[in-house]
Amino acid sequence: MAKERLQKVMAEAGIASRRQSEKIIAAGRVEVNGQVVREQGVKVSSQDEIKVDGVPIEKEQLEYYLLDKPREVISSAHDEKGRRTVVDILKDGGVSQRVYPVGRLDYDTTGALLMTNDGALANKLMHPRFEVDKTYVAKLKGIITNEEMKKLRQGVMIDGRLTHEAHPRLEETDHEKKTCIVRITIHEGHYHQVKRMFAAVGHPVTKLHRERYAFLNLHGLMPGQFRKLRTAEVEALRKL
Repeated sequence: MAKERLQKVMAEAGIASRRQSEKIIAAGRVEVNGQVVREQGVKVSSQDEIKVDGVPIEKEQLEYYLLDKPREVISSAHDEKGRRTVVDILKDGGVSQRVYPVGRLDYDTTGALLMTNDGALANKLMHPRFEVDKTYVAKLKGIITNEEMKKLRQGVMIDGRLTHEAHPRLEETDHEKKTCIVRITIHEGHYHQVKRMFAAVGHPVTKLHRERYAFLNLHGLMPGQFRKLRTAEVEALRKL
C-alpha cells in the first residue's frame, strides 16, 4: 500500500500548503490513528485516520482555475487589512472548494493567475527547476535601448544574484511621453522580479500585466473573471 508524507497528504486534502502543513504538524495539531504527531516526514496511507484540530480530513476533489486577476486585489487567501483577495473572487463566483493561488501577483499587477487545491502540482509549478514560462507586458518609464534589452536577455544582478536568461521584446514606444511597452518571458518567480529587472536597467515599471502562464492565456476572460481548466490542460501542466 503506497504511503506518502503527512504534509503532502494534508496539502492534497486542501488543509494548507505543504509548508504551512509542516507548521501545523509541529504545533501538535495533527493526530494519526489517535496519536499526536509532531515530527516531520511521517508517512501515512489511505488506511490511516488523520485528524487536524480533532476533525478528520478527507481528500477534496481537485479543482483548477485560471483567473484574470484585476488590480488592487491580493494574491492570497486572507489579508490582514481586509482587502479583497483572489480567493474572495472565486468564492463570490460560486467556487465552494478551498483553492489557493499558485505563486503571487503584486497588488497592482494584473493578469493570469492559476488557482488550485492541488498542493502537489502547485509546489512543482513554483519550483525553479521546472522552469515554467511566464509572459508579462510591462509599461516602462523611458525608452529602453538595445543594449539594455541585451542585459535583460543575459541576466541582471538583483540582491547579488544574476537572474536567468529572459526573452524581452519591444512592442511600442511613445517618444512624446517617453514611455515604452515591453513583452518579456521569464521562468523565475522571485519577489517583484520583473519590476526589479527593469529597474536594474533604469526603467521603472508603471503598469504590469501577466498575459500567459505556461501555455495558458486569458482569451475570453475579462479582469475579475475566471474559468475552470480543461482536463487536457491539467494533464499538460502535470507534464511540465
